[in-house]
Amino acid sequence: MNIAIVGSGYVGLVTGVCLASIGHRVICVDNDREKIKKLKEGHLTIYEPGLEEEMKRLMKQKRLSFNASVKEATQQSEVIFIAVGTPSKKNGDADLTYVENVVREIALHMDSYKLIVEKSTVPAETGKRIQRTIQLNLPRNSKVEFDVASNPEFLREGSAISDFMNPDRIVIGVESQRAERILREIYKPLKTKIVVTNINSAEMIKHASNSFLAMKISFINAIAQICDRVGADVLEVSEGMGLDKRIGRNFLDAGIGYGGSCFPKDVDAFIRLSEKSGYHFSLLNEVRNVNEKQKMSFVKLVEDKLWNLKDKVIGVWGLAFKPNTDDMRNAGSLDIIAALQQEGAKIRAYDPQAMGNAQKFLKNVNFCKDPYQVIKGCDCLLILTEWEEFSQVDFKKVIKDMRQAIIFDGRNMMALKDLKKMGFEYYGMGRGKA
Repeated sequence: MNIAIVGSGYVGLVTGVCLASIGHRVICVDNDREKIKKLKEGHLTIYEPGLEEEMKRLMKQKRLSFNASVKEATQQSEVIFIAVGTPSKKNGDADLTYVENVVREIALHMDSYKLIVEKSTVPAETGKRIQRTIQLNLPRNSKVEFDVASNPEFLREGSAISDFMNPDRIVIGVESQRAERILREIYKPLKTKIVVTNINSAEMIKHASNSFLAMKISFINAIAQICDRVGADVLEVSEGMGLDKRIGRNFLDAGIGYGGSCFPKDVDAFIRLSEKSGYHFSLLNEVRNVNEKQKMSFVKLVEDKLWNLKDKVIGVWGLAFKPNTDDMRNAGSLDIIAALQQEGAKIRAYDPQAMGNAQKFLKNVNFCKDPYQVIKGCDCLLILTEWEEFSQVDFKKVIKDMRQAIIFDGRNMMALKDLKKMGFEYYGMGRGKA
């Protein structure tokens, strides 16, 4: 099929590449002309493992192209996916300005039947607003037919291609048989269960799914707090819980809390949607509170063990909100480093992929070329992102170069007993009484 993807960020670009990979002809659109220029030259504007190579292959085969014109993409495509940003407003509402602007432009240039598909994460009842916006902006007396559908994404940064190609399920929210038939045809090469709902339900599935996963993370972080107080090890607790098939092990990793572009924003938006519907979602409010407290609890731990932070040199391994991405949006490192700097600490940091983006957010940080440069003369080391590279470091060299051999592992990625045997003071999250 001829498909347009409006918005070439993490979701839009991965979706476009993967749809082209399973046999469709895809145009990725973005109003950032500099981004489109780079993409046409074969250069990614984000880091996602395997994406650049696949993108270049599909461009050579003429199955994937890039354009800054919504008009051209609309007229050349039957199906148009909207994958623009829906950032949080100050009150927690999803800002749907970008969605509205794109929908209005699509309506102005529709010259034949189009299926407009929400791929961006939006609150329930957005589909109705999209339908109304199209109707209001179609040329007068226009008889062009269209459908609106919802097709939420469930991609994890760092494993997005695999998630797209091997989905647990595909959710499509539709109001017509024609729209359902088209979306089924698009995803036919992917052998998985297709869940067909109305548009409101599909929109709800996305927000409910992300909020539930955020709740699991906050739950295990609350458990970690108790483990530290009673002498239990949260890793053992997580394993014991996770073996219960009703619970599952995924998202039961204690640490400094969730971040990124999805969970914080989606939890906020779901809370606001609930309030507007007349339901006070106190459970989700507490999920958010636990997540924020977890970062400051980590800072308090560092301060407790280092005593005074003023002029202490603190090394940081990992800045991105998770490994295998360069995404710094809502990364726990931002709040933690800011709090340490406020107390007068000096920060040295390294991340395998996120250094460029981190420099846009972090000031007065000494960015280093590798993990070893970070720890020279440091009073302690913080591990804030669980990059595999860090587990392969020579810790015998690390302990020689540090001023004080203290490690604060905000992701519980290191072997506590091994490091303590080497002479490190090691503090994880919920690893028992120090």
